[in-house]
Order: sequence, then structure tokens, then C-alpha cells
Amino acid sequence: MSRIVMKFGGTSVGNTERIRNVAQRVIREAAKGHEIVVVVSAMGKTTDELVKLAKDLASEPSKREMDMLLSTGEQVTISLLTMALKHMGQDAISYTGWQAGIGTESIHSNARIEHIDSTRIEQSLRDGKVVVVAGFQGMDSFGELTTLGRGGSDTTAVALAASLNAKQCDIYTDVDGIYTSDPRYVDHARKLSELSYDEMLELANLGAGVLHPRAVEFAKNYGIPLSVRSSLSDEEGTILLEEPTMEKNLIVRGVAFETEIVRLTIGYEIPFNGSLAKIFTTLAKNHINVDIIVQSIMEGTQPSVSFSIKKEDFAECIQVLETNKENLGYQSSNFEIGLAKVSIVGSGMVSNPGVAAQMFDRLRIEGIPVKMVSTSEIKVSVVVPEVDMIRATKALHDEFGLAAIPV
Repeated sequence: MSRIVMKFGGTSVGNTERIRNVAQRVIREAAKGHEIVVVVSAMGKTTDELVKLAKDLASEPSKREMDMLLSTGEQVTISLLTMALKHMGQDAISYTGWQAGIGTESIHSNARIEHIDSTRIEQSLRDGKVVVVAGFQGMDSFGELTTLGRGGSDTTAVALAASLNAKQCDIYTDVDGIYTSDPRYVDHARKLSELSYDEMLELANLGAGVLHPRAVEFAKNYGIPLSVRSSLSDEEGTILLEEPTMEKNLIVRGVAFETEIVRLTIGYEIPFNGSLAKIFTTLAKNHINVDIIVQSIMEGTQPSVSFSIKKEDFAECIQVLETNKENLGYQSSNFEIGLAKVSIVGSGMVSNPGVAAQMFDRLRIEGIPVKMVSTSEIKVSVVVPEVDMIRATKALHDEFGLAAIPV
């Protein structure tokens, strides 16, 4: 008997009618003889509403108490879905993250899963129950409730699939797969039937919101076949594999974009790489993610280092730098807001030189200035003015022929 983990996002469980739809889908899979673990998010906009309540009471609410608050959203969903399953004749049981044995590091609001004790889930599966688990949450070694940050339910689902040696993990959402770009903004975006873990990991890190990067990491590390499909139809979605067999002729497989990027520049009197190490070590200890880094050392000008961060981390980043200014050894800092990041991704770029040049040339033709550049074997990212973000995305989607994929 094979095990399947099914994860349903907030839109998929947004009201009681959709919860019934999810229950019916789960029962159909269980009827095929599978052991089923279901992971769910909070209903609809519940998390946003809870955040608003907190902000109405405190401008900077405690991260611990925010975890206590936000974790209630998933608890509502697991109980309602389990009620629906039982009403339809399917034996089921619901577990919070800590009841399911999900252990995390001791960090509030953005914890990582460290281990899973699946004993309780295993017993419930042996008893013939569908197990419904709250995504996005766990517990640290001190008994403190923690949450996993944005997209945490995806991570919960794939981590459970790995722990339980599941045959596959299906992520059900309000889209029917992974597209060459966001179809809400790019009219000719096409759905991909297959994608490699590495390509999806890059896309997820670069702004594609369909899957959380940590979920993709788990899937890759443990070899879990991971599919993304619609909860509202039976249409085939996109499957993530180590080596996809379809659409191999595509050099670039996707164009991702991300808004609200800030460029910070720090100036020195004397270049000293030890200071750079101190800066980025200090930021990392404060869980501030830095993306593109560019160091500039030129004769006759002040040495500097520029790096990009997300706008949501800007205020905390400035505070950390100023608090540690003397120890970090820099003289000045300035910033630029109103920026965005646009990226092309594709495993075919490894064996096809000139892709970056083609990208830059198209942006030049479009009159879009490039502020920063970052590359890896399978991606090229540029920071551009936010007002040019969608125009750049559409131009690059056209440049690399992504609209030509058969529908």
C-alpha cells in the first residue's frame, strides 16, 4: 500500500463548499488503496486577517505571540476538514504540527524543521485513518510553538512525505501547474508539464510564488516526486523531477520577477574584506537574507559594497547596521528603493553560452536600465526599476520563445 501526501492551500479550503470538495478528492484517493496524509493551510485570507488584528493592537507585536496567533488558522482548517471526512464516511483524525511530531529550531516566525517523530501518524495510518495535519507550524525543543514562515505548509507537506517514505507529494492550489511566467501578467505564459528540482528551486527563490524554496529543497534532497496541480479540476499539473524528459529543447524555461527590492550601498575609507565578512555574518545572525552582492574597488574612489534585500527586511537591516557600525568598520551607507528583480531560469543555459548577452541586449533594446546582475549555472538575474519590471518580463519571455510551448 503506497502513501501519498496531499497539501491544500488557503484558496483550496477557503470556504465550507471548497472543504467538502477537498474531502471528496481525498476520499477518492483513499478508495484507490492509498494511505493518505493531508496537510492544509489556513482558510482563505485568515492569516492576513489575524495579522491585521495584531497590528491594530501593537505596531511591533512579539514574534512569539504572533506564532501563537497565526497557528490558530491552520487549526481551524484541520478540524473542519476532518469533520467533513467523517461525515462522508471516511475515518480521519486531525493533528496540529506539534501533535504530528514536527520539531523545529528555536526561532519564531521563520523556523526550520529539524526532525519529525512520525510515530503518531504511523499508528493512525495503520488504524485506517486519513491523517489531517496543520501545515506551517511545529514545536521547538523547549516546548515553544513555532511557525515556518511564508509558504511553510508546502514545507510541512514535503518534509512529512520524506519522513513517511511517501510515494509522492501533491501540492493542490488555485493554479493548474507551474507556468513559464506569471499568467496574470504575461498573456502568453504556458504551463510546463515537467521541471527539474534545480530549476524550480531557482524560480521559487526568485519570486515565483507557487512553491516555497524549502519545500523544493526537501523534495530534491529526498527524491520525492512533487506535483503542482489545481484543487478545482482533475487536469494534470506540473511534476518536479531530478531530470525531466519533456521540453528539453528549451534553453530558458521560465521568467520570474520580484517586487520591492532595495539596494543598499556601504562605503569604506580602506578596502578590507574582513569587514565584509563581519557585515554579512552579522546580517545572517539576524536572519536578514541578502541576495545580489557587488563589491567595487577603483583607484581614486571610495571602496564600496552594494547588496540587495527585500523591502520587508529594510528597516531591520538598517537598524542592525547602525547598531554595529563601529564594530563593522564602515563609514557611510545609502540606499535605493523602487527596484525589482527579473530573472531567467533554465538548465539548458549550462551548455549554451551567450544567453546572458542575449538577455542584456534585449533589455538594452527595450531601454530598460540594469542596476545589478547575478548569475549561476542555470539563471541570470537583473535588478531593474520596478516600473519596468513587467515590461522586462514580457520582453524576455518573448525573446526566449516561451510562448511557443504547445498548450
